[in-house]
Amino acid sequence: MTFLIQQTLIYAVPLMIVALAGVFAERSGIINLALEGIMVFGAFIGVWFVRILQTSDAILSLKQSGNWVALQGVELLTMLVAAAFGALFSLLLSFASINLRADQTIGGTALNLMAPALVLFFIRIIANQNTLQMLTGDAASWFMIKKSTLGIDKNTDLGFFGETFVNKVYLATYVCILLFIILSILLYKTRFGLRLRACGENPQAADSLGINVYKMRYAGTTISGALAGMGGFVYALTTANCASNGDVAGFGFLALAVMIFGNWKPVNIAASSLLFGLFKCIAASYASIDINGDGVYMLAEIGISAHLYRMLPYIVTLLVLAFTSKSSRAPKAEGIPYDKGQR
Repeated sequence: MTFLIQQTLIYAVPLMIVALAGVFAERSGIINLALEGIMVFGAFIGVWFVRILQTSDAILSLKQSGNWVALQGVELLTMLVAAAFGALFSLLLSFASINLRADQTIGGTALNLMAPALVLFFIRIIANQNTLQMLTGDAASWFMIKKSTLGIDKNTDLGFFGETFVNKVYLATYVCILLFIILSILLYKTRFGLRLRACGENPQAADSLGINVYKMRYAGTTISGALAGMGGFVYALTTANCASNGDVAGFGFLALAVMIFGNWKPVNIAASSLLFGLFKCIAASYASIDINGDGVYMLAEIGISAHLYRMLPYIVTLLVLAFTSKSSRAPKAEGIPYDKGQR
């Protein structure tokens, strides 16, 4: 059960933070279909930044001395860098949607197509291969928090809570959860959040009250890009061994499904992310899941094809959207370019 919960969180947290990224953009009135592309770009920037840091003797000495606190600082710094470049990349969508009043669906699709090609181009230049990896070691040895990291003997039993939430975990997971809570409060309990949501519901009314709709939409899309970029690196760190290959396994599109299923509300999105994360966990680790703790790997022994398990998250996505999309209520003005001269 500990393994199942840990793996579910690893898959659910990137979905949760990227789905919230979609909420910020769409609550401001911009459809951000580019979440997948921004995740791909953020994952690349994060892995590249780690590689750059690993060329420093100071960083290598921190690793050799076992200074895990400093290494967690490196992890947090990399998340910030990925977020910054994700925000920068999202400005392409903002400019096209707000200034040029281009079709937002086409703009997001263009970024989704451009990001993997751009990332693979840079990877070939940097590493002369199709996958960018850490220079030395792996994600677990550098950034994972374990018993030994905290000075606890590996044979010590920390109990269910300790084994699940303290041993073999990534700090990035908990940082994203905390960030999700803070930004959800920002969106629904502050003046900024109220103004942002007003621009997605009725921009004309917001403008009449002195709210700069263009600035609010830029802010919403930029925050969205930052969260998606960070989510891309967290995905690469926790599930891809801190590697980038121009692909995030469709997590950006799954995040869009989570956002719609959650009806653009943070609490619903968190619950939906756990559900989708569970199915993604089953798809990736069905052969290693011991549900009852009795040494029987039931999911691997019932004879279902491995291909079906891998398809499971996407089948569930289609089914969920088919049954819930009609009851979902999107922001009224999303996808509609705002012209200050029109009333």
